[in-house]
Amino acid sequence: MSDDGHQQSGHEKVPSRQRRRFPGISSRAYEHPADRSALVALRKLSGFDTVFKALSGLLPERSLRLLFLSDSVRVSDQQFAHLNDMLRDACYILDLEKVPPMYVTQDPRPNAMCIGLDEPIIVVTTGLVELLDEEEMRAVVGHEVGHALSGHSVYRTILLFLTTLAVRVAWIPLGNLAIMAIVTALREWFRKSELSADRAGLLVGQDLQASMRGLMKIAGGNHLHEMNVDAFLQQAEEYEAGGDLRDSVLKILNVLPRSHPFTTVRAAELKKWAESRDYQRLMDGHYPRRSEDKDTSVTDSFRESANHYATHVKSSKDPLMKLVTDLAGGAGDLGGRVRRGFSGFAAGSPKDQTSRNGTTTEEPPADAPPRDED
Repeated sequence: MSDDGHQQSGHEKVPSRQRRRFPGISSRAYEHPADRSALVALRKLSGFDTVFKALSGLLPERSLRLLFLSDSVRVSDQQFAHLNDMLRDACYILDLEKVPPMYVTQDPRPNAMCIGLDEPIIVVTTGLVELLDEEEMRAVVGHEVGHALSGHSVYRTILLFLTTLAVRVAWIPLGNLAIMAIVTALREWFRKSELSADRAGLLVGQDLQASMRGLMKIAGGNHLHEMNVDAFLQQAEEYEAGGDLRDSVLKILNVLPRSHPFTTVRAAELKKWAESRDYQRLMDGHYPRRSEDKDTSVTDSFRESANHYATHVKSSKDPLMKLVTDLAGGAGDLGGRVRRGFSGFAAGSPKDQTSRNGTTTEEPPADAPPRDED
C-alpha cells in the first residue's frame, strides 16, 4: 500500500509498508546531469539526426513486439503476478499513466531492458528474477519504469539495432566506422542514463539497502552471506583513487565497449545521491513537475551539467582528473608528472611492476574482456 492508500492486488511476499508517491513528477527530478549532457552531445553528433529519423521509420518494432509475445511470458495477474503488482505500483508511484507491457524471457544472465519506439516494453530475464529478492526486484522494476518515463527506450532500441548492424557490415571499412562512431556515442549516453534509472529505482523501492544489495548480487551472485555492502562500496573508492595515469587510461578503455557503468561505480553514485539534499527535498515533495517541462530552460540544463562535471573533476581522486585540475590551475612540472604517470607503458609489459616499497605485484591483462550487466 502506498502512502495515500493505494491498495496492491497482493503477493504474500510483498511488504505492506508505506511508500511515498510522486504525482506529476518530471524525469528531470531524478535524471543525472551527465545523462542530459551525454544526450545533448549525442544529438550533436554529425549524421545522428539522419540515422535516427531513418531508423525510426525502418526499425521492425511490430516484429519485436510479436517476438516477445510469441517466445516470452507476459507478466499479468495470471503470470508472474508478483512482478505485475510491482510494475503497477512502480507506475503508480512515478505517476506513469500507461503501464508498459512486461515480459520474462528465458536467459540465465541477469539482465533487464526497456525498449520500443512508439511505446516502451520492459523485458527481464529469468536469471534476474531468480537472483533478486522482492525488494531488490522492486528497485529493478522501478529502474525500468524510470527509463520509460525518461523516454530512454527509443535510443536503447536504436543502440541494439546499430550494434547488430555494425557486426554485419564490419567488412565495409567506412560504413562500419561511421556506425561505430554513433554506437560509441550511444553507449556513452546509455551508461549515463543508467545512473538516472538507478535513481528512479530508489524512488520506487525507497529502500537504499535493497538497491545496494541488488547491484552487489549482479556483481557477485546470490551469496549475500559472503558479501558486505560497505566493503563493496570501498571497492568503488579504491577503483577511483587507485593507480597512476596509466590506470586512468585503462579504466577508459575497459568501459568503452560496455553499455552499463561498472556496478561498484553505480552503487557509489546512488548512495551519494541518496545522501544529498536534492534527494531529501524530492522525498519531501519538492520536485519539478511534468507540466513545467515545456518551460524548462535549455541553458539552465547546460549550466547544471557543466557545474556537475566541474565539481566531479575537482573532487575526483582519479589521477587523470587530478592532472586536469592541475592543468586548469596552472600547476608546474606537469610534463614530468605525465612522464612518470605513463612510465609503466614505457617499461614494457605491466606483468611484473615493482611497487614503491620494493615488492612485486601481479596485474591482470588490460585487454581482459569486461562483463556487461544490468
